[in-house]
Amino acid sequence: MTDVAAEQAATVDPARAAEQAGQNDTGFARLAMVTIDCADPVALAAFYGELLGWETRHVDERFAILDNPEGGSPLGFGRVSGYRPEPWTEPDGGKHFHLDFYVDDLEAATARALALGATEPTYQHGRTLKVLIDPAGHPFGLAPLDA
Repeated sequence: MTDVAAEQAATVDPARAAEQAGQNDTGFARLAMVTIDCADPVALAAFYGELLGWETRHVDERFAILDNPEGGSPLGFGRVSGYRPEPWTEPDGGKHFHLDFYVDDLEAATARALALGATEPTYQHGRTLKVLIDPAGHPFGLAPLDA
């Protein structure tokens, strides 16, 4: 975690964190934030902000944070010098992580994500999950809520 990411993660609302801590008594740590590495945190935060309808809490040229309106962990985006995406778009390609999202209408959500700047790889590994690539090259999945 970069110094900026650690700084921003520390700005999580302590009251909300304490409330969430009481919900899980089996662990000793709480998820403060998921941070996604990229070359342009401003652009990637704008993409996911539009995709999810989340508000931006913080943005600068090195780091951006989107707040989860449902009270869950926020999403962070951190600039990494020399960032390059993993070649996941091939069946045997690698990936470090991916995000999956439920959607009400898979076709409409796919079209909207593509209009926001996502791309659709040729390879799709499932029937109900649509894999797209965000503008920074990370794969993410869209799945119908009723699947």
